[in-house]
Amino acid sequence: MRTLIVLSFLALGLGATAQTSKTATLAIQSSAVCEMCVETIQNNLIYEKGVKKVMVDLTTSIVHVEYDAKKNTPEGLRTALVSMGYSADGVAADAKAFAKLPACCQKEGCGKMPEKQ
Repeated sequence: MRTLIVLSFLALGLGATAQTSKTATLAIQSSAVCEMCVETIQNNLIYEKGVKKVMVDLTTSIVHVEYDAKKNTPEGLRTALVSMGYSADGVAADAKAFAKLPACCQKEGCGKMPEKQ
């Protein structure tokens, strides 16, 4: 009986520590247009809480993020991108952060929202 109780406690303890994180993916439409944008976004967004992988597709200007949904949210990741100086899903880039982007990014118009026609 004692062995059964000990095994039950061990099983419960292992189950509690073996919680898996919920990995989520997010595609953010950004204003990234050059290799310097890719470098800036990937090197900074990876340090956001819960982010596991960041990949920027320049042909579509989409930032693909793999993250732990228990540690971050889509809104939090979009806010992080905006605070870096890039637009995110229609939200304009932070003006002060945009001014700090490399000159090549500013010349290309990276954090600026496209004009509506």
